[in-house]
Formats: sequence, structure tokens, C-alpha cells
Amino acid sequence: MVRVGVLQGDITEVEVDVIVNAANSSLLGGGGVDGAIHRAAGPALLDECRQVVARQGGCKPGDAVITGAGKLPARHVIHTVGPVWRPERADELDQVLGSCYRTSLELAAGHGLESIAFPSISTGAYGYPRDRAADIATSTVRAFCNEESSVDRIVFVCFDSEDTERYEQLLYSDP
Repeated sequence: MVRVGVLQGDITEVEVDVIVNAANSSLLGGGGVDGAIHRAAGPALLDECRQVVARQGGCKPGDAVITGAGKLPARHVIHTVGPVWRPERADELDQVLGSCYRTSLELAAGHGLESIAFPSISTGAYGYPRDRAADIATSTVRAFCNEESSVDRIVFVCFDSEDTERYEQLLYSDP
């Protein structure tokens, strides 16, 4: 049985097998969660990301790649690129955002990892509506929990109390 939880705090301090980075397509660091993860991990993470870029040319929205975690307490970082919110493309972008979570979970399972922590993907600079993003994140995770996998612990790490309450309500109320 997969345990799913919510934690308010700093994703760079969470002790899990893998944390998910809300990356940009260059994979070379940026602002928000991406910048915080790169700063906390140190230069080894950037070096690994450069190697990924040299092999495949970055990462497109909805996809994910895995690297080591440098100085972070996690063993790995999964970098996924969320969509930039455009209301006129809402249905298409919802699919891309769902793919960020699903692909990250599949990548973690494919590497035999047991615990994963997610930030709220695309809700910062990319402008995704927080309620909509949280609904997509939790519904995607619920669907994954019904599959056979090595992943047995999933944590949503929220930066503020408003997001924490939003995720708790979605996860702990009847679907």
C-alpha cells in the first residue's frame, strides 16, 4: 500500500530516495524550486544536468530525467518540465502537467526507488492555477497508487500553508 502525505517545508531538506525538480527545459537551473534545488545540491548536480543536455538536448514539457542529488539528503533528483499556463490551451496543458507527475513516478519505479517528494509543479513562474494543478497532481498520484510499483511513499512538499491545506483537503477527503 502506497502512503501519500503532505508536508509544509523545504523540498531540499526532505529525506526520500528522490525529489522532483520543477525544472526548465534547459535543465541548467533557474528560479524558484529549480534554483533552490541546484543551490542546495551544489555543482555536481549542474555537471550531471550538463551531461544529460549533451546526450539529449534538454527536456521537453511533460517529460522527466533522473540524476544524482549532489549534497541533498535525497539520493536522486528527477527533473520534470511543467507547462506554462495558457488558459486557451487548458485541456492540453492539463495532460502535460499530469504527464510530469506520471512520468516522474514511472521513472522512480523504474529505478527501484521507494520514496518520492514532489513540489507543486508549474504553479510559480509558469502561472498554473494552484487549485487546478493540485487537483491534477493528486488525481494522477491516486491513479498511480493502484499500480504495482516499488514506490511506497509519496510526499507533496508545499512551500506555504495555503498549498498545504489545499493538498490535505484533496488527499484526505473522499475522492
